[in-house]
Amino acid sequence: MVLNGKVAVVTGASRGIGLAIARALALRGCNLALTARNIDSLRPAAPDLVAAGAARVILRSSDVRDERSVAAFFHDFSKHFRHLDFLINNAGIAHKLAPVEELDPEVWREVLDTNLNGLFLCTHYALPLMRAGSAVVNNLSVAAQGTFPGHSGYNSSKWGGLGFTNTLREELRPRRIRVIALIPGPTDTEIWEQFMPEAAHSDKMMSPETVAQAVVDCLSLPERSVVEEIKIRPITGTI
Repeated sequence: MVLNGKVAVVTGASRGIGLAIARALALRGCNLALTARNIDSLRPAAPDLVAAGAARVILRSSDVRDERSVAAFFHDFSKHFRHLDFLINNAGIAHKLAPVEELDPEVWREVLDTNLNGLFLCTHYALPLMRAGSAVVNNLSVAAQGTFPGHSGYNSSKWGGLGFTNTLREELRPRRIRVIALIPGPTDTEIWEQFMPEAAHSDKMMSPETVAQAVVDCLSLPERSVVEEIKIRPITGTI
């Protein structure tokens, strides 16, 4: 029960890996502040999380692309909790496969705003609430270290996210705040429907719960240690 009573923020928490991490933290007695663009998408999960063991659950609408929205969320968070133990930066989107010359610039901007700028904004406003022993987990995907033709916006956002994560880790070492890059392989979530619907929900994929277990296991380590990268793949290696 080393996580009992800890306080976690999970962005993009209404489904997929974000919801699975929230549930895994609830099972260990954490307090949860969950965000998504549409608060109605969060409400069905709340009773289940409380039943699983979450000491307290608050739900808020927040758009990670919008600085004012992110700042307002963390200001509100500070009224409910004195500090933040775990920031789980999970919110992210993909786009349909398209070569660079055919990719809509507006789609490019939306992906970068969500996956990279949102990562920065949430971290920027969370850090004043964090103390020694806390942790930031950034969900990045194998796209952070791979090259997938037709997915330039998503790839670029995730490569940028890994660079941000590695820089953040070095900046926060003196404060003893742990920074973890989550780099999962194919996972059975709805995001696959955005860019490769024919591969979505393959039985060769990992479950979100598998990824969540890896995250929570790493957060449960003694605070003097950190798993800097969680690289987790399906046993088949591909889909």
